[in-house]
Amino acid sequence: MDIFILYLCLGAVAGVVSGLFGLGGGVVIVPILIFTFSAQDFSPEVLTHMAIGTSLATIAVTSVSSVVSHHKHGLVVWPVALWLSPGILVGAALGASFAITITGPFLQLAFGIFLCCVALAMAIPVKSSLVVAMPGCLGKSFTGAVVGFFSSVFGIGGGSLSVPYFSWTQMPMKNAIATSAACGLPIAVSGAIVYAVQGLGGQGLPEKTIGFVYTPAFFGIIIASVFFAKLGARLAYRLPSEILKRYFSLLLILIGLHFIWKNTMLFLLNLNG
Repeated sequence: MDIFILYLCLGAVAGVVSGLFGLGGGVVIVPILIFTFSAQDFSPEVLTHMAIGTSLATIAVTSVSSVVSHHKHGLVVWPVALWLSPGILVGAALGASFAITITGPFLQLAFGIFLCCVALAMAIPVKSSLVVAMPGCLGKSFTGAVVGFFSSVFGIGGGSLSVPYFSWTQMPMKNAIATSAACGLPIAVSGAIVYAVQGLGGQGLPEKTIGFVYTPAFFGIIIASVFFAKLGARLAYRLPSEILKRYFSLLLILIGLHFIWKNTMLFLLNLNG
């Protein structure tokens, strides 16, 4: 019961962060699940994959309410989202299949680098003069495949990748965020299915798992995050979000550096051994 309460708290934090900063909850869920699973003495070879698979499973559920809300406000550019979706589904499936073949420590190292990049982009937003044209049907499918691939590798909804891309195509920011949310749903569904199915019967997995999806964490997170995402959205209008963004980005950098340092040292020790 105590550990389930912890997962409820994680869902609350992920929901607030998602609503407050416009980030997918995976940026918070994955690192905290890695720490939590480590504290539970889960196998190092599977706990990172479990954290990512569980994160995608929660996003598949929680993103539905976000998409519905954006749709009601008429902000989702559905022609773009629908044309991207086939590529996203394929890319997310390939990304999850690829991530499963990587060792847990190397996956943590890559995730640490990714977290640092996200944090720097939050803390030092660069107004890029880059302008790209929205590609045709084939180009949209390719773009969707790239976004889906890397998003499912890191267990995120894709907003960190798709929002900047949409903004480069001169899509208004509100539409970019809403359309990114719509794209996050197929990313999460496709990636979560692969992590769940390919992890079935895997060695070192604890009880109460469906492949690489740990069900106690899944239910705890989705129960709390749906309610707290609304709170985060309200706080965004009342709190100095730019200042909070910088503090939060500092936290992400520290977590990212921890993963980089820890796993780099592990690789060096293995080489010397």
